[in-house]
Amino acid sequence: MPELSKRVETFTDSVIRRMTRISNKYGAINLSQGFPDFDPPKEITDALERAAHKGPHQYSITFGAKNFRDALAAKVSKTFKREVDPETELCVTCGSTEAMMTAMMTICNPGDKVMVFSPFYENYGADAILSGADPIYIPLVPPEYNFDIKLIEEGFKKGAKAIIICNPSNPCGKVFTRDELEAIGELAVKYDAFVVTDEVYEHMVYAPNVHTAFASLPGMFDHTITCNSLSKTYSITGWRLGYICGPAKVIEAARKVHDFLTVGAAAPLQEAAVAGLTLPESYYEDLLRIYTEKRDFFLAGLDKIGLKHNIPQGTYFVMIDIAEFLELPQFKGYSDLEFCEWMIQNIGVAAVPGSSFFREPVNNLIRLHFARQQSTLEEALLRLEKMVDLMP
Repeated sequence: MPELSKRVETFTDSVIRRMTRISNKYGAINLSQGFPDFDPPKEITDALERAAHKGPHQYSITFGAKNFRDALAAKVSKTFKREVDPETELCVTCGSTEAMMTAMMTICNPGDKVMVFSPFYENYGADAILSGADPIYIPLVPPEYNFDIKLIEEGFKKGAKAIIICNPSNPCGKVFTRDELEAIGELAVKYDAFVVTDEVYEHMVYAPNVHTAFASLPGMFDHTITCNSLSKTYSITGWRLGYICGPAKVIEAARKVHDFLTVGAAAPLQEAAVAGLTLPESYYEDLLRIYTEKRDFFLAGLDKIGLKHNIPQGTYFVMIDIAEFLELPQFKGYSDLEFCEWMIQNIGVAAVPGSSFFREPVNNLIRLHFARQQSTLEEALLRLEKMVDLMP
């Protein structure tokens, strides 16, 4: 057999999705892969039923059906505090995963450097490699996950063409402050670079933290490529509806990449999702209230058990410190991946090993999520209580 591409040898399959498969095998509660176990808004599912009967069922415009882009532009314009042109500044993609891949392939030539914060959503490293770019990792330092702005300037001095920012951040739940974003923005302008943002958790930011869209900062729209999706906001992760928003010149090129990657997102799902994009502001207020309650309940449960964790400022993820468990004789030599596999089989709860998110040699953290019904979270905490018996 001829030799395969060398680039595929430099990364593994998705550890997150792998943990879901193992979780399914053993019937564990899946707190690894971040998707809800409750239904989308009724307005969306009702619209989907209508679309199932009336269509459209054929290709839409490759870069997004017009009514979907119009509704999307209206929503994004409020966030960015400027009018976004649905005809020139938006490209609808098959989820934010394709949005990020399309963005990277649009701006990167082989050998270009791109900065990525660590810990990072696992796709970012693979995206850089697949697009031919060389990642430069900037550490977010636990437990507050702060960073050194000097390292970012050093990255730009080394020729970094872009920096990727996930805000709020998966996996650590960090919400970047406006001051932090403005400092990065000043450097992006100084070194004429792109800022590629992933803002899929924009509506899950817990008080007193505030989400600031990077493209909304003064003078930053022309330097920003925003990747986002409807998956988390409307609990439709399986619909794979995402988008890229940015300057017309960037979007013109991104549409060409997108066209040959996937042709276009599913037409009937775009039709149905318009009902979500046109929901009133009260929907997003209720969403935040619900997730705030879930976060507070889950963290209180972890505290009661005695599991050490960070306090996420946004997203629905929490990082658990398992260092004291790895020091026990029965876990000597265990990696965090092996510990997660043990948890699935013996505790009945699935987590993601933190090492899959860090460039640094971190082996003492695992990620759980709380995008679950109350009854599911209660059962998960009940199972996690079994870990108390292991504690020294």
